[in-house]
Amino acid sequence: MSLPKPIEKMNLTEANELAEQLREKLDRWSELYYTKDAPEVEDYVYDENYADLQALEQAFPEIASPDSITQRVGGEVLAGFTKVTHTEPMLSMGDVFSKEELAEFDQRIQKNVGHPVDYNVELKIDGLAISLVYEDGKLVQGSTRGDGNIGEDITKNLKTIKSVPQTLSRPLSLEVRGECYMPKAAFAKLNEQQSAAGKSVFANPRNAAAGSLRQLNTQITKARELDTFIYTLVEPEVLGVQTQHEAIQAMAELGFNTNPTQTVCHSLEEVWDYIERYEGQRDDLPYGIDGIVLKVNDLGLQAELGHTVKVPRWEIAYKFPPEEEATVVRDIEWSVGRTGVVTPTAVMDPVQLAGTTVSRATLNNVDQLTAKDVRIGDTVLLHKAGDIIPEITRVVLDKRPADVADLTIPNQCPSCGKELVHLNGEVALRCINPDCPAQIVARLEHFGSRNAMNIMGLGPKQIQQLYAKGFIHHFDDLYKLTADQLSQLDGFKEKRVNNLLEAIDSSRQNSLERLVNGLGIQGVGTKMARTLAEAFGSMDRLMEASVEEFDAVDTVGETLANNLATFFQSEAARNMIDELKAVDVNMEYLGAQPSEAPENYFNGKKVVLTGKLEHFTRNELKEKLLNLGADVAGSVSKKTDVLIAGADAGSKLTKAQDLGVEVIDEATALEKLEQ
Repeated sequence: MSLPKPIEKMNLTEANELAEQLREKLDRWSELYYTKDAPEVEDYVYDENYADLQALEQAFPEIASPDSITQRVGGEVLAGFTKVTHTEPMLSMGDVFSKEELAEFDQRIQKNVGHPVDYNVELKIDGLAISLVYEDGKLVQGSTRGDGNIGEDITKNLKTIKSVPQTLSRPLSLEVRGECYMPKAAFAKLNEQQSAAGKSVFANPRNAAAGSLRQLNTQITKARELDTFIYTLVEPEVLGVQTQHEAIQAMAELGFNTNPTQTVCHSLEEVWDYIERYEGQRDDLPYGIDGIVLKVNDLGLQAELGHTVKVPRWEIAYKFPPEEEATVVRDIEWSVGRTGVVTPTAVMDPVQLAGTTVSRATLNNVDQLTAKDVRIGDTVLLHKAGDIIPEITRVVLDKRPADVADLTIPNQCPSCGKELVHLNGEVALRCINPDCPAQIVARLEHFGSRNAMNIMGLGPKQIQQLYAKGFIHHFDDLYKLTADQLSQLDGFKEKRVNNLLEAIDSSRQNSLERLVNGLGIQGVGTKMARTLAEAFGSMDRLMEASVEEFDAVDTVGETLANNLATFFQSEAARNMIDELKAVDVNMEYLGAQPSEAPENYFNGKKVVLTGKLEHFTRNELKEKLLNLGADVAGSVSKKTDVLIAGADAGSKLTKAQDLGVEVIDEATALEKLEQ
C-alpha cells in the first residue's frame, strides 16, 4: 500500500478525502489507458492505487460511491462506433500480486464450495477484450468490452484479422470472447514505421492493439498484423462441455485460435509451478503477457459461485511484478537546472526495458542516491517508474566488484565550479551562483517556452548555441538579437531567421502573466502567474508589494508570499526588470479582471475543458475563458458549472453527466464566445 498512514489510524474525513483523490487519479489513468490508448503510468502503479481505494472503501463503507471506478468495468464507447449491448456483461477480473494472496483466493473458493477444486490456468494476454457472435456458423458481430455492458461494434475491423474465423467448422449459433493482441514483432515494426513518419510511437503492444482495432479505416487495422486468442464460451451448453478446459478445446475444433499453454492444475503448488515457469519465459514468447489467470475448471461450480457487480468470483489474475532488467552503472553525471538544483543521473550499459532501450536513469537527489547506495561499477536492477521514466530499483550487492569506490558527492558545481549548498535543510544540492552557465541557459529556455513568453522557434538547441556564441546572457539580450547573429545558428536560413525575429518581437506585447511566469520565480507556475497579474495589474505594483499584500492574494500562502517579496525587492530583479523595460517588453496585465469582464455566459462560472478541440488549442480557449471572467479548472466536481466537451471526451464527460453538470460542445462554446 502507498497510503500516507495505516487505514486503522485514519478517521472518516481523512479516508473520504484520500478516496476522492484516488478516484480522480484512477479515472484519469483509466481514461488514458482504456479510451485514449495512451497510458500515463505503469500497470503496477495503477494496481497499487486501485488496491488502496478498495481498502479504504471496505474499511469505511460510508464513503463507498456507486460511480467509483471500483464499481465499473473497462472504458467507454468512442464516437464513430455503433454501440453494442452485451447479452451477458463482459466483466473485469480481480487481481492478486503474491503467493499469499493467491492462497487466500483458493481458500475462499474451497470455503464456498466445500472442497478443493481444479483450476484451468491460462496466460494473461496483454491485449484488448473482444466478443465474437456467430449465427449459423457465420460471423455477424464483433465488439469491444467497453464499459462491460455496452461496447463498440468493430465487426469490420475484426474481419481483417486472419485468426478470426469468418465461418465456423459447424453451423452453430454462439458467442465467444477472448483477447485481441499485437505480436511483439508486429509492434516493433509498427513503431519503426511511426517513428520514420514522424508520428508518436505506441507505449506498449496492448495500446497499439487497442488503437489499431479502433480505426475507422479497416485497411489500417488490416496492416497492423493483429492476432487473437479465444478463451471464453458464453453458453457452454451449446457445445455440451462441462469444464473450462473442454470449452477451449471445443472452440479450437471450431476454428478459433486458442492458447496451447493452458492447462489444468490440481493444486496450488502446480499453479505456482506454472506461474514461475512462464514468468521466466515471458520475454521469449512472441506476444506480451502480464500475468496468469486461474479459473475454476468446473463450469457448474463457476455458475454456482457467480459474480459481483464487477468481477467473477470463480477466477483471479495473478499479476507479474513490474518488469526489471539488470545493467551496469558506468558513470554518474551531475546536471544543473534553472533553479540551481544539481541532479545525479546514472549512465549505464544499454538494456531493453518494456519495449525501449534504456541507458540513463535519474536518481533525483543526493538523499535517494545515498539511500540506494549506487556506485560506478555496480550492477543495478531497472524498472520503469509510474511516470514511465527509467528508475533504479536497487543495487545487486552480491555482484558489486571488490574494488568499487565509494561514491563522491560533489561539493562544487559541475558547470561553474562554485560551492554547492543545501538551503534551509532541503534535500536538494544547489548551486546559488546567479552567473552559473547551466542555470543561465535553463532560465533562458524557460523564459522563451510555450507557457511563458511563447517565442516560437526558440528551443533549447537554439538557446544553447546563442549562449555559447556569447550573443545572449540575460533575458533582455533576446530582444537585441540581429538577423546576422541568428543566421549563424544551425539550419537557419533567411525565412527561419525572419520568423524567429518576428516571434521575439511579438512576445514584447504579451500580457504580464506570461512575463511573471517567464521570470522563473520559485513556486510560481502558469496559474499563479495569472493570479498575481490579475491581483496587481502591473510589474511596478508587484515590485512595490509587501509580504502582507502578497499573502492577502487568494491561494498565495505565507511561504510563497515571502519568496515573492524577497524576489521582487531584490536588486537583481529590479535590474532585470529595468533591462526588459528598456527593450519595450510590456509590463501590464492585458486580460480582464473577473469583476470587470463583460457580461457573458461564462463570467463567474467554473468551467472544465475535455476532449479534442478543432478551433483552439486548449491553452487558447482557456485564455479566452479567463479573460471573460471564468474560473477554468482541471477536473469535474459538484462545483463545476459547465463542461466544454470536444471530440473523444472521456471520464470527465461521464462524471459531469452523473453530477448533472451542464455540458456544451465546442460549437456551442464558440457561439457563446461570440455573443
